[in-house]
Amino acid sequence: MKRIFHLFKPFIVVLTVLIFPACHDLLEEPAENRQFTEETDYTNSENLILPLIGVYAEFYNLGWEVHPLVSVRGDDVNHGGLGDQQDFAETDYYNYNKDFWMYNSAWQGLYSDVFIALSAIDEFELFKENGVDAARADQYIAEAKVVETFLLLQLSRVWGDILIPATPNPNDLSTTEISSKTEVMQYISGRMDEAIPALPDVRPNQRTDVRGGITRHTALAVKALAQLEMENYQGVADATSQIISSGLFSLYPDYYNLFKIPGKLSDEMLFTLQYSDFGLGAGDTRSHLFAFYGPQSWTPKVEGAAAGWGFWEPSLKWIKFMIDRGERTRLETSVLFTNAGINALRSDPNYATIPGWISNTTPSGDVINNFARAIFSSGKHYLPSDQLTPGRTDYGTNKNFPIIRYAEILLMHAEALTRGATSSAMTADEAVNLVRERAGLDPVSGVTSEQVVAEKFAELAMEWGIRYYDMIRLENYDELSYDGRTFSAPADIYLPYPQNQVDLLPILGENQ
Repeated sequence: MKRIFHLFKPFIVVLTVLIFPACHDLLEEPAENRQFTEETDYTNSENLILPLIGVYAEFYNLGWEVHPLVSVRGDDVNHGGLGDQQDFAETDYYNYNKDFWMYNSAWQGLYSDVFIALSAIDEFELFKENGVDAARADQYIAEAKVVETFLLLQLSRVWGDILIPATPNPNDLSTTEISSKTEVMQYISGRMDEAIPALPDVRPNQRTDVRGGITRHTALAVKALAQLEMENYQGVADATSQIISSGLFSLYPDYYNLFKIPGKLSDEMLFTLQYSDFGLGAGDTRSHLFAFYGPQSWTPKVEGAAAGWGFWEPSLKWIKFMIDRGERTRLETSVLFTNAGINALRSDPNYATIPGWISNTTPSGDVINNFARAIFSSGKHYLPSDQLTPGRTDYGTNKNFPIIRYAEILLMHAEALTRGATSSAMTADEAVNLVRERAGLDPVSGVTSEQVVAEKFAELAMEWGIRYYDMIRLENYDELSYDGRTFSAPADIYLPYPQNQVDLLPILGENQ
């Protein structure tokens, strides 16, 4: 867990080994406790990349608790757990405890990385003042702005009105005014307008200095997300149209492997948390804690592969929705079935007969056993045991964590057009049908907003709370009342500010 609300010199970061092959040599070497403000020669152009390394290193080190907290409240996913992390389970049921450690840790972790991005921007400005490669410094500033605004987007989605830091010093938050969610989204959109011209017009996987790093289209995607939150559908269409018209992106043809090793840095990925074991069966590794999402018990195809923790499961509601649609590709990819889960499906008379391919053995040959905390697990956070580097056993090691995919861009574009926006880049039908074609579904014509939202539900389940925030934006609150949950608007829309932060920043308590 990251701790940020105390005095410290700006931009003291812990650099970890970053994992892109064929990138800058500095990204292959660990540098611990490097203090750029005292060590860096700002007249040396070779040092210019150092703050950028720090931004990516800390961003990829995003706390494991952030994504679950951002995402658990949608009707696509349920918490897993019996008696452990009860407040996480209660959050899924819209019963919020401001003292829950996960709220405070996620808040601190997100803001910590915001401050690191802001500190890096100050560092790049020092290089510019010393006459060092202003164009490259401006690009790196733009990359830091994308990281900063993506983090603010998550903070505001979860907590609504938040503080927008103006400086890299956390202590300055004590004199910062609260910004409304709309103001935050306006700030994000404006910040991306500043960043877009300075960023490379390529796919992330085409970058050679920081492979998989941020590009102009990442910034456009973040802007589109902010415009979507504000229900400015023309703004969404304008941003997504530029991405589509670039001709750079395409859907990875194999949905199952999109979320696994073959899909790492595919042409579909606009923004990704990257990890690696460096192709070695032992030694240093940079990994996300995917064990959180995995089944507690399995019989892996490769003996010795470790199981997960069982804290995350696709909802029964979502699984039934997918069966009703005749889905196989996306359902088989997204759900690890246990026999208990299959029996739970069949206990509903409407699903007494289910497709014969539904099994507790994955397409990769791993057998998912019954376990205490849940009856399903997430296939999107699963790495087959036979894709682990030989010698590695931790659940999910070497797997990346997608953030924004081209499929989401296409569906945002389609929704914007069905809600009155215009674009010459692609029609709503064309955008939706590209996504459906990969899923093995028939094309549709005259697509409606409701159909697009349903397609997002099918395509993007369990990814960054997309479903929950769609339902909030559209005020489809009834969808969030399911399987014993009762959602009440507006009381349940946002989490309460963490009590630890209210104690440090009284203005939060005044705005609660």
